[in-house]
Amino acid sequence: MRLGAYPCSLVKGTRVRDIYGVQNIEERHRHRYEFNNKFKPLFEKHGMQLSGECKDRNLIEIVEITEHPWFIGVQFHPEFNSKPLDPHPLFKSFVAAALKSSKKQNNSKQKTATKKTKSSRRKSTARSGAAQWRS
Repeated sequence: MRLGAYPCSLVKGTRVRDIYGVQNIEERHRHRYEFNNKFKPLFEKHGMQLSGECKDRNLIEIVEITEHPWFIGVQFHPEFNSKPLDPHPLFKSFVAAALKSSKKQNNSKQKTATKKTKSSRRKSTARSGAAQWRS
């Protein structure tokens, strides 16, 4: 069982390195799970970035999908180092990404609604005009 804080080295140019802003972090663990290193090439081949590693034990700690707006998986428990008024950097980043995505979707919906409203106005104007000529 991995219990307690373990060091993790973050790969330069990854999302987690940008989030933390440092190369080396230490995070708390409480589990029996490990990434099977024989699958590293397969995961990388299919777009998963292995972005954090405990070099002392040769264990992958963090993975991310670079093509996704925010997909980060970790072996540790960020909630152990998070407080309501001082959230863990991963939680702050996740919420920021969710808000950005939500705003993007709302803007897209508003544009679609505006187009539909303009289109329906044109149709109703055309109908009322045609009705006037018939009477």
